[in-house]
Amino acid sequence: MSRIAVIGDGGWGTALAISAARAGAGVSLWSAFPDYAAEFCASRENTKFLPGVSVPEEIAITSDAAAALDGAELVISAVPTQFVRETVGRIAECLPADCTLASASKGLERGTLLRPSEILSEVTGCGSIAVLSGPSHAEEVARGLPASIVAAAEREEVAGKVQSLMIGPALRIYTSTDVAGVELGAALKNVIALAAGCADGLELGDNAKAALITRGIVELARLGGALGARSETFWGLSGLGDLVVTCASRHSRNRGVGERLGRGETLERILESTEKVAEGVPTTEAVLQLAAQRGVELPIAEAVGRVLAGCSPREEVTKLMSRAAKAEID
Repeated sequence: MSRIAVIGDGGWGTALAISAARAGAGVSLWSAFPDYAAEFCASRENTKFLPGVSVPEEIAITSDAAAALDGAELVISAVPTQFVRETVGRIAECLPADCTLASASKGLERGTLLRPSEILSEVTGCGSIAVLSGPSHAEEVARGLPASIVAAAEREEVAGKVQSLMIGPALRIYTSTDVAGVELGAALKNVIALAAGCADGLELGDNAKAALITRGIVELARLGGALGARSETFWGLSGLGDLVVTCASRHSRNRGVGERLGRGETLERILESTEKVAEGVPTTEAVLQLAAQRGVELPIAEAVGRVLAGCSPREEVTKLMSRAAKAEID
């Protein structure tokens, strides 16, 4: 039996642990919080981040990093991007020397502007790193509803290893070698989802949502291309697929935050009301810094940045609609 360890007890980490168990692996789920790990282990329910889902008894839930990581062939980091450096750095010495490390985080680190896989490389020195991304809300994956995602790594054999260990009856996994494209799509789509949520909060209708998604994918590809990613990646599962589900789903944290902003709530109040992390909020700042460095125009992301800074969502819509006329494909 293969051994898989998941770092992070959030909803996505829990869903990946359940999915790995379905695929036939021996699974451990590590929590950074001993008291919550004990409660979670006893109840077999992640009441904070994935309520209503029963976690199988065969999944070991623990705050003991050495026990969780012992013998793992694949270690999945499902920690929110802004906490990857600190959290994984704390337990890096427990990683098996020959394991493959996969990032399931979505975003860019504030300050450094690094992608999650780049952070993992820095803090662990691991030479076998992959990323997992795609349209995959934890609430649905945990319940065994069908989903398809991408495992990307610079070396095909590393992506293939992740694919073979994680693919299961309800989780189809494709492979890619475009690590930058897969991670950048995952990061920027959360920014666009904030805009889509604002449109919902403002009750702008289906046409506006469709336009945001369509022009949003253009912004994903534009920034990705400037950073060396392959354009076709953004029309796949980790780009267009993830963008559509994040902009449309009731499960989407980022869309939900945007909707509340559109209805007039302050960002401070929204963030204080939940323990769940909306990655698009810190990622917006990082994305705009990258775009400025590369001279890339991202009108929707720029509007989101202004809304997060306190500007009126409705006024930002007016600005977007009043931009100079241009050809669609240029």
